[in-house]
Amino acid sequence: MGTTPSKFQPLADAIERDGWCVCDHLFDPALIDALADECRELDAQSRLKPAAVGRGDHRRFATAVRSDRTRWLDDTFSEPQSAYLARMLELRDALNRRLLLGLHELEAHYAVYPAGARYDRHRDRFRDDDARVLSAVLYLNREWTPADAGALRLYLTENEHRDILPAFGRLVLFLSAEFDHEVLAPTRPRMSIANWFRQRDVGAA
Repeated sequence: MGTTPSKFQPLADAIERDGWCVCDHLFDPALIDALADECRELDAQSRLKPAAVGRGDHRRFATAVRSDRTRWLDDTFSEPQSAYLARMLELRDALNRRLLLGLHELEAHYAVYPAGARYDRHRDRFRDDDARVLSAVLYLNREWTPADAGALRLYLTENEHRDILPAFGRLVLFLSAEFDHEVLAPTRPRMSIANWFRQRDVGAA
């Protein structure tokens, strides 16, 4: 296997060993603040919309399942988004060299969970589509405390889970096909960027 830059080595080692990891120091705090400001402003402008579940013809709004608001990072990237995506693609390339995961595309969106919002237990890989390989969540919340709740609950086995607080600058990575997870209700607004590294569509020309 190829050489992995030292800044990404602990992440690659943890994913190889456990299938998931948490990293608190991969991004410049100034960039996280800029992304948080942008997310907050977009939400204030009502440019984040209620999230749906499923996809294609089966896509539906189900507030009993999830009640966050989202906005996809599209082709017209702001300066903070461009800097963020460049860093994520560095990570992609490093993980591909070390773990041979075949990561290709990255899809990402802002997500805001108002106080009391949640997302029920689910898995990120669709039953009829194995494109999503690695899930990643970056948290944008300054001064988050246990009293603010809103943890990501990652189910390691049927009988064991880990609750991960959405602390400022924290990145959580996990194999999309392996782990159920849910978002517990926060007591104040909770911001993040949800990401999925996808493998190349083998049917594409």
